[in-house]
Formats: sequence, structure tokens, C-alpha cells
Amino acid sequence: MSDFSQQDYKFMQRAISLAKRGHFTTSPNPRVGCVIVLNGEIVGEGFHHKTGQGHAEVYALKQAGIKAKGATAYVTLEPCSHYGLTPPCAEALVKAQVSHVIAAMVDPNPKVSGRGLEILAAAGITSQFGLLEQDARALNPGFIRLMTTQLPYVRCKLAASLDGKTAMANGESQWITSAEARTDVQRLRAQSCAVICGADSVIFDQARMNVRWHALGELKRDYAEADIRQPIRVIIDGQNRLSPDLAIFQEASKILLIRHTIENDQLWPHFVEQVLIDKAENSEHINLSLLLMYLAKQGMNDVLIESGGQLSGAFISQDLVDELILYQAPKLMGNDGKGLVNMPAVVQLSEAKNLEIKDIRMVGKDIRLMAIFKHKG
Repeated sequence: MSDFSQQDYKFMQRAISLAKRGHFTTSPNPRVGCVIVLNGEIVGEGFHHKTGQGHAEVYALKQAGIKAKGATAYVTLEPCSHYGLTPPCAEALVKAQVSHVIAAMVDPNPKVSGRGLEILAAAGITSQFGLLEQDARALNPGFIRLMTTQLPYVRCKLAASLDGKTAMANGESQWITSAEARTDVQRLRAQSCAVICGADSVIFDQARMNVRWHALGELKRDYAEADIRQPIRVIIDGQNRLSPDLAIFQEASKILLIRHTIENDQLWPHFVEQVLIDKAENSEHINLSLLLMYLAKQGMNDVLIESGGQLSGAFISQDLVDELILYQAPKLMGNDGKGLVNMPAVVQLSEAKNLEIKDIRMVGKDIRLMAIFKHKG
């Protein structure tokens, strides 16, 4: 890795800003931006829009045309080296005869990491990497996690009063937080490959767990409704309590019912699939680690848990959550309200779950806190 100029930083920052435009549409593919520069001027730029469509380099090279020859390409992720739904971008850069490529980071997949740069080198194209790498990595935590660990990046969303209550004793919870906070949650769903909830949320809260276009706020200015992909809805129903007449099954987008046994007594809609996941050891509950492994094998790299305290607490207590997103409303609900998460008792403070707060901001009248779990070991 070599030193970079101020111009290099400027053009890579532009590539990163372009990549962010695909934040709600590229999943499960990575968000990538590319800028082609000749004689200090941008002659082409682009970003990856969605799976199956051209990668960022393809759009940038098309815009640059013959001006790509002898130019420098700034790309937020090492150009791909393999044939998938689209041809390798490294070969496209070679064909366009760019002279130099700067990648913010190498491909995190250990099976192909560095191969794109090797293709460039074999064609006489010089390259560098590592420019604004942390910014580039922040674009794709799920993709990176899946490539390096074969597990998804897991976020857990919770909403509570200032005294940590998620519902009244009688179960009433609509609505603790503001309309602005609920719009923000729609964005969380839109960026996720899958949303996990429990059967109770579906039965008692009539949860639908989908992205509602009318509730996306200002995002509607930047994205067409057809471009916003619905996350796969994953419902843990270990006791086979759900039935096709519930509200969630009236929305025609893919649902995975996670169960111990397949139940064929009811006629499920065509978009519902029953999936068998074993019980955890010495437990009657679904093995949550196996569930995440299954989702990862289906290519789901960004997963959102949006459930009650029981299921959220189970994921957290087993160190299966990477990021906590907590909305707190300016309300006090008293002792009888339902607590934030149900977790085993902590005997010593050293056993507490530790987090690092990354962001705190106001969303409407509510506080939104984002924190990363600091797992031991």
C-alpha cells in the first residue's frame, strides 16, 4: 500500500458517496461505487444498483467511453474476478485499458481476495488498495461478515420508554415511540435481507414485518417503489401456532416459518415455506445459532431482529447480536410495564453484556441509540 494524494482522497470519497445510493437496493450484493478519472477530471462514475444488474465499474466505464483509456479507476471494493450474474469487472477494466486502479479494500472473501488485482497486474495495470478502507468497510458490514465468518451481521431493534418498558402489563404497546421513529424502522427493514420475529408478535401484535412504501418518508424521493426490495420475513414458530388467516400472510412476499416439525394440515400461500431447524440442546426452543447459519447459506447477510423481549433476549444472551438499535420515547410507564429483554440473571457485574455506543441522535421526539456488542473472546 502506497501513500495517497489529496486528489485520491477526493475521488475515493466520491466513489463512497455513490456506493451509498445503493444502500436500500443492492442486498445481498455489496454496495459499491466507482469513479473514472482522466487528467484530474471525472469522466465516468457509477454505482451498483441491484442484484443481477451491472456493477459499479460497468456503469462508470460506459459513461467514460474512450476516455477510460489511460485513466485511473477509484473503486470502493476490489474489482470482482469471477463470473456470476455479470462478467468480471477486472476484465472490463483491462478491456477499457485503464492505467491504474485504486481500491478502498480488497475482496473480503478469502477464496477470491486479491485475484481481481492479480488480473489487473497481469495486464500491466498498476493498483493500490487501502484508501479510506474503514469508510468502505462501513458500507457493507453484512457482506463482510458473511464472507469472513459464514454468518450474517445481526441487528436487534428495540423500542422502550425512558424507564425501559416495552409495553404495559396488559400488552398495550401501540404506540410508545413516535411516527418518525417508526419511519426510521421502515428504513432498517428496507436495508435488511431478512427480518426475524416470533410467533407472539404475529399473533398478538398483528405484525406484518414488511416495508411499507407510504411510510418511508423522504426515501421516496430517491427510490422508486419497485426498487425497494421486501426483506424475507422469518417467523420462529416452534409450537406450530400460526395459521394462514393471520395478517402477515396477506402480504405476498416470501416468508420462512421456522419450526421443529412440518405441519401439512393447513393450506399455506405459495410464498410461505416451512423450514425445519433443530431444537437447542436441552431445550424446547429453536437453535438460534443453526437458524443464523441457515440464513447465511441462503445468502442473507444483513438480518434484523424485530421481536419482543423473550426472543430478543435469547439472541443477545447467546452472543448472536452484533448491533443494538434502541429507540427510547419520553415516557415513564411504571413498575408493572414489560421490561426490555428477558435474559438470565447476572450474578456479577463482570458477566454483564458490554456495548460500545456508536451513535446517539434524536428521531422525532425519541432518542435513537446505536451500539455494538463487545463479545468476549
